[in-house]
Amino acid sequence: MPELPEVESARAVIARVGLGRLITDVDDSDTYVCRPHSPGQIRDALVGCRLTAAHRRGKSMWCETADAGGDAGPVLGIHLGMSGKIVVADPDGSEIDGGDYWEGRRLPGDYRWTRFGITFSDGGLLLLVDPRRLGRVRLDPPVDALGLDAQTITPAQFRSAVLRGTAPVRARLMDQHVIAGIGNLLADEILWRARINPAEPVYRLGGPEVDRLLRATRHAIRTAVRDGGVHTLGVIPYRQAGARCPRDRAPMVRSTVDGRTSWWCQKEQALS
Repeated sequence: MPELPEVESARAVIARVGLGRLITDVDDSDTYVCRPHSPGQIRDALVGCRLTAAHRRGKSMWCETADAGGDAGPVLGIHLGMSGKIVVADPDGSEIDGGDYWEGRRLPGDYRWTRFGITFSDGGLLLLVDPRRLGRVRLDPPVDALGLDAQTITPAQFRSAVLRGTAPVRARLMDQHVIAGIGNLLADEILWRARINPAEPVYRLGGPEVDRLLRATRHAIRTAVRDGGVHTLGVIPYRQAGARCPRDRAPMVRSTVDGRTSWWCQKEQALS
């Protein structure tokens, strides 16, 4: 499932090889992925423009555009959903740049699960490939509704966000309106590194616990971006029945917090 690190890798792909290229065609025919737009609406807005910048907050990303005269064009929002990937094909279609998220693989041009596509004037393609069709493409996305980005949040902002209210700490970390970018796997890694139970109410956390959470958040995101995704993080392979904590060999426990499945170490992450 794409979380902040995967989306950052996708954003970097667009920034590296998708900017400044003239858009000559757009396939926006998937009315579910491109809702609420009707077929052709996104195409009409983008043809003749160039992508000028690629941004991300949390799990959402968007691209600024400019028209032929250099004036600001529409903002293109792209959400990967649970299975989406951004790929950029060479003009001949024989190679795909997917950055670290694709682990350097070059695919043979199998675009069966393409849900949205941009064609550049040189024949190159920028595609949203999404087998489960859970991604989203729209103009002028409501990014201001998102919380502070988990990668760039300051210590003071993090402390204020985490300690608000009475929610379980895992639910607070995953509230995209408070801190944007943390999903199931990142949350388990962060709490495991911080040695905090996922069901611990935030009002019980003291300064040292919040500091550990922030350090764990920064480490998990930095490591996942560097190594190619959240699946590379330390505790992720141990989120399964019968597994033992890789740090102290205590059993890993499965529970549900705020309707989401969580895995945690029975010994080091016991409730206070």
